[in-house]
Amino acid sequence: MQSNRNRLSWLASFLAALLIAGPAAAADRSTVTAFVNVNVIPMDRERVLRGQTVIVEGGRIAAIGRKLNVPAGARTIDGSGRYLSPGLADMHNHSDTREDLALFLANGVTTMLNMGEARNSFVGRTRLAVDKGEVPGPRILAALAVDGSPQYGHLVLASPKDAEAAVRLAKANCYSFIKVYNNLSPEVFAAVVAAARAEGLAVVGHGVTKVGLGKQLDSGQQMVAHAEEFFYSFFTAPGAPQTDAVPGADRIPEAIALLKRSGAYVVADLHNYATIAEQFGRPEKVAAYLAMPEARYLSPADRMSWVNSGYQKRKVDLSGRVGFLRAFIKAMADAGVPLISGGDAPSIPGLVPGFSLHRNLAMLETTGLSRFQVLSLATRVPGEFVNRYATAAAPVGTVAIGSRADLILTKDNPLDGLGTLERPAGVMANGRWYDSAELRVLLDGVAAKYVTAAARP
Repeated sequence: MQSNRNRLSWLASFLAALLIAGPAAAADRSTVTAFVNVNVIPMDRERVLRGQTVIVEGGRIAAIGRKLNVPAGARTIDGSGRYLSPGLADMHNHSDTREDLALFLANGVTTMLNMGEARNSFVGRTRLAVDKGEVPGPRILAALAVDGSPQYGHLVLASPKDAEAAVRLAKANCYSFIKVYNNLSPEVFAAVVAAARAEGLAVVGHGVTKVGLGKQLDSGQQMVAHAEEFFYSFFTAPGAPQTDAVPGADRIPEAIALLKRSGAYVVADLHNYATIAEQFGRPEKVAAYLAMPEARYLSPADRMSWVNSGYQKRKVDLSGRVGFLRAFIKAMADAGVPLISGGDAPSIPGLVPGFSLHRNLAMLETTGLSRFQVLSLATRVPGEFVNRYATAAAPVGTVAIGSRADLILTKDNPLDGLGTLERPAGVMANGRWYDSAELRVLLDGVAAKYVTAAARP
């Protein structure tokens, strides 16, 4: 037993070193890379450009065309029969570890937004290390979560002056967004919006109970962090008691009119809400989640958090609301409301970083959205949001000349089946290339580290 434990410890140390340093081939983005004879899905509109050469230099896409000369000394990647599309975006998660960054990257995620409670070292040191290529992972964006009470563990703002100070601190500490939470007072919410506008930060987040999403979006909140927030602070009047009632479908056009008027984005997190709904009053569901193949990549702390979650201790039937949310998301998409993707891992039992994003995309397709619509809310539309509201050296979300080289190479066309995105032949993040073998090393490193941690006495 001790010998086996030692071998596990050695393997974990070896793979963890690779995880921290990153595969050697991916460490330097100065190398010119050429994808040759590849089918490009640019995502500017629904089309495939076949037999293209895509040249990447300095972290950006330098050229795209059928008959391009490959620069001497360039690294060449044979794209014959394969498909190159934009890297994926997870615009709502609560990950702040290097291990979770590896999970995102191995799942084709090249942009992530931590939506609250990230450690300062993650927003600072780890984010910079990823930018430099010292740590493999997606581009990190973060929101500072603020609330009016300590109930949910966020930074408490008791006055408008607190709001002004918090926004200035967020800007100084490299947060890209301010996330408002449920219990802010109307006065403090207004001060947050005004201060954020002055500092050039976008406001995102929940419905604020005493304000309501109608006033929030009309006053300048740019993104709703969950589609289900409309249950709590739009379909329910501000200050009214919360119930589990299903809103009438006749209210949907009113919500869509608000979103169209404000131009706000919405995180379409159907899988997150459906997963919460299916585990209420059912502790056996958490055991099933912990037996999922991807649960091997869940940290011991997160495993314990899942077990101790309060969801399974309450008996609530949310099946009607899940059905309503499906129809609401479909209606928003068809009306042209900008929807973006988010996995909300790992804070909710059943949601593993990286993997939960793919589960959400699959579930969104079952609502009747086309594959192009679904893929858009994981690439082009979040790219538009990031390009508009987060400082970026190069645009993201499409395969275009001048865009940041965030790319995913797949065996099959994702517009023929989104499942191919779950098995990337390679991922490029900010011009750094990771082939399938290197992505496997990242995954194995995470699993080995957690196996060893669990085996410690």
